[in-house]
Amino acid sequence: MFDQGEDSKPCCQFYERINEKRKSNPAPARQQQRRFAADATIHTQWQHKQKHRSGQARPLLIATNLTEFTLPAFSSRAIGLLCLLITSIGWGFNWPVMKFLLTQWPPLFARGGAGLAAALALTLLAWGRGERLTVPRALYGRLLAAAFINVFAWMGFSTLALQWLAAGQAALLVYTMPVWATLLAWPLLGQRPPARSVGGLVLALAGLLLLFGGSGMGLAGGQWPGVLFALGAALLFALGTVTLGALALPPLSAVVWQLLLGCTPMLVYGVLFEQPRLAALTPSGWALMAYMAAVPMALCYLTWFAALRRLPPATASIATLLTPVVGVLAAAVVLGEPLAAKELLAMSFTIGGLALVLRKA
Repeated sequence: MFDQGEDSKPCCQFYERINEKRKSNPAPARQQQRRFAADATIHTQWQHKQKHRSGQARPLLIATNLTEFTLPAFSSRAIGLLCLLITSIGWGFNWPVMKFLLTQWPPLFARGGAGLAAALALTLLAWGRGERLTVPRALYGRLLAAAFINVFAWMGFSTLALQWLAAGQAALLVYTMPVWATLLAWPLLGQRPPARSVGGLVLALAGLLLLFGGSGMGLAGGQWPGVLFALGAALLFALGTVTLGALALPPLSAVVWQLLLGCTPMLVYGVLFEQPRLAALTPSGWALMAYMAAVPMALCYLTWFAALRRLPPATASIATLLTPVVGVLAAAVVLGEPLAAKELLAMSFTIGGLALVLRKA
């Protein structure tokens, strides 16, 4: 499916060896991360030597294991939490942006076009940094599944939901995803949530329910298609978070291929069946399309996958409860959706739940 050179075979064997070591040695998660980083450093140095022998050497960007030697032991978790913050804010602002764009362009055409633009920009970034985008043959299946779950279902279904729901309403329903991820991680991974996480989850969900009830946006009969699309996106994304985790690929490669494989069907469907009018997009619409391609569909996917590499699936999912709070606030400012004292109290509950979940034991 993807073109591979001869030098991609050692890369595939490298990741297979890493996975075998992780399965055979049930070491703590932090110790496994350090070993993986050390092996990745050795592999990077080996690749540099091979390119040097062939006369294609580039500057060695990663020469030492920074996590092991130059950063404190807690840096991996701290970086993961920072990545989650960036992801939540970027994805949160995108809800009112997408709702506005639907007044000018159809949903799947707009999402698919922005996604392919983001994939092109990230490809150029990878080329400028001298990074290869080849994918080991052993990862083809997981990559296709991740593209369907993380991109096609997550972005496509949530955008379709906006045809029936307000931006804040859709964000709240889609981000029930942490509930399903926490529940699915128990039978699928054997990760029974501790009492602290359960308490934080209940508090955060109570905040979301209060926010939903106080927004003045009841579910009318005609809104049920939007509800089904939003919950479908939440369930599939939670399943992908728990079962797939992070692909054993460089972040740029993982994001580029998933955007390409997930957004191409959306764009094709949009051209064939949604009948978009290119002239309908105003200058402000073009500016918002550029934002959607650059931030939530490029930067935020990089930070999300980076967070998955550093945090347990349940923690990564629950922490993104901040996103609907940002979405509701942004929708109130940009689109004039309801925001009163009850919503502010609900957001306090949500942030309190996040603090409880993320507090170190």
